[in-house]
Amino acid sequence: MNTLRAAKVGETVRVKKLHGEGATKRRIMDMGITRGVEIYVRKVAPLGDPIEVTVRGYELSIRKSDAEMIEIE
Repeated sequence: MNTLRAAKVGETVRVKKLHGEGATKRRIMDMGITRGVEIYVRKVAPLGDPIEVTVRGYELSIRKSDAEMIEIE
């Protein structure tokens, strides 16, 4: 399974599936990350957490633990 956490800086990926349960999954969806949306990986912090991405035209920072729940193509 390929996740957002494994994506490299400068890559554009498409969301295949969201994993997780309840409130965590709902929070990710509320940020605009849903199946089929394209995500551009802008930056990764020096220690790897958080990951800065562009989703639907705005910048967003995601924790590594949340990025692991986002399966990509």
